[in-house]
Amino acid sequence: MSETKESSNILKLKEQLADGKIERREFLRYSTLLGLSAGAAYAFAGKVGGLPFASPAQAAIPKGGTIRISMRVLDVKDPHTFSWVQDSNVTRQVCEYLTKTGTDNVTRPYLAESWTVSDDLLTWDFKMRQGVKWHSGREFTAEDAVWNLKRMLDPATGSSVVGLMQGYLMKEEDGKSVLWDANAIELVDSHTLRLNLKEAQVAVPEHLFHYPALILDPEGGGTFGVGSNGTGPFELVEHEIGVKSVLKARSDYWGDGPYLDTVEFIDLGDDPSAAINALASKQVDGIFEGDVSQIDAFKAIPHLEVYQAVTAQTGVARMHSDVKPFDDPKVRKAMRLAIDTPRCLELGHRGLGAPGEHHHVSPVHPDYAKLEFMKRDVEAAKKLLADAGYPDGIDVEIAVKKDPAWELIAVQAMVEQWKDANIRVAINVMPSAQYWDIWTKVPFGFTNWTHRPLGFMVLGLAYRTGVPWNESNYSNPEFDALLTQAEGVLDVEKRRDLMAQLETIMQEDGPIVQPLWRSVFVAYDKKVKGFKMHPTLYLFMNEIGMEA
Repeated sequence: MSETKESSNILKLKEQLADGKIERREFLRYSTLLGLSAGAAYAFAGKVGGLPFASPAQAAIPKGGTIRISMRVLDVKDPHTFSWVQDSNVTRQVCEYLTKTGTDNVTRPYLAESWTVSDDLLTWDFKMRQGVKWHSGREFTAEDAVWNLKRMLDPATGSSVVGLMQGYLMKEEDGKSVLWDANAIELVDSHTLRLNLKEAQVAVPEHLFHYPALILDPEGGGTFGVGSNGTGPFELVEHEIGVKSVLKARSDYWGDGPYLDTVEFIDLGDDPSAAINALASKQVDGIFEGDVSQIDAFKAIPHLEVYQAVTAQTGVARMHSDVKPFDDPKVRKAMRLAIDTPRCLELGHRGLGAPGEHHHVSPVHPDYAKLEFMKRDVEAAKKLLADAGYPDGIDVEIAVKKDPAWELIAVQAMVEQWKDANIRVAINVMPSAQYWDIWTKVPFGFTNWTHRPLGFMVLGLAYRTGVPWNESNYSNPEFDALLTQAEGVLDVEKRRDLMAQLETIMQEDGPIVQPLWRSVFVAYDKKVKGFKMHPTLYLFMNEIGMEA
């Protein structure tokens, strides 16, 4: 295996950047994924672009104190099966990841202090950071990492990590996904983990930061709760679902911080006005996420700082593609053609974001391929329904959560538009807790999806045949094969060509109606220092402090 700095792939990326074939953000992302340090990547990008990349000086972060954040407090007992970011925001303060993708979309070392990759992108060596200890005092080793990866990829676990790694680490055997080779996950020595891939893959380090990919103490068997062991800056001392989660700082953390003494996540329920009132009265110091209907109210509170980011967060009306009438691709496409997505964005999210294009790849994704915009065509939708055997239209029901408010508003906007194409949709509004119990089971439902740094990651998680988060039961062999091929392509032009093909399959055959992409925002008291908004709304509380 060649040294990363001398690898042909790094040299190729440098040539592409110098020739103007890729943008700096693409160079930074891919070069760091291939093992070039973030500092070296930024330095080269700055040299080629003629602009310096100097990091601004970080103001001193105050020490001590307690921060209180409004966030739903959910069940955290099995982190490898997490479905929502809120769960992980509790656990990530105690347990950590092998890698970390920052707000700049650059993936950096974390528990793995470095990695190297072969030129064919098939062999990845991850060196574990030495000197890191579990809270119990035991040394963190590569054996711990191997155990975690094997557990995540065990079909019995049911982790969504399978959706990311199935194409290159797994195979089908007797109707189940299993590791493609006995040495697919290989322990080289106590500090080195090797992944031997079936197919080339460029984004392995990014996949290791998928939020259920937390590194748990093997001695805990994969379960988590109050008092659980970890390598992180805090320990969980209290956790009551629907009420509160409390974490206390550790004095023996290997990394930077923590600066706070205590972190409290407080569950204020489904009513968005409760968060505004709590922030205004200083009962909490921040919120996990604000609803778009609240943004003016938050900006009007003088002691608050509002943070906003354009992201790949979205919501999709997804159909079970194996249940009538959605088992017919003509019906699924008719559902899309009946929708005016710019109007949905305006009504559902106050125009803050971008119109959906029905393929779940965002304009902010570096692998996005621009297609001709899929405009509303009611007559074409009616014809497709008639061709599918529904000349008088269809009657269906969609399940949707009542919070956040934008989801129901977006669904209501689509329901009114569907009527014009004789698509009659009843709305089943459900409390969040009830919806998350059945989100993969209802034939037609509206589900919010968080930001992922790469479009290929979203497609693998949500639409690859048989993966745990394939809530639509979608299965298309051509799509699966193209996706696996695309995941291992480094050349930007080839990658976009493959993505264009995948996006087209989604628009013609796929299982979703996507009304919008949305900007997200949060609000924090100005006393909170060091906060940086992550596009996926991940929280790293060891980086934050509070003024007295």
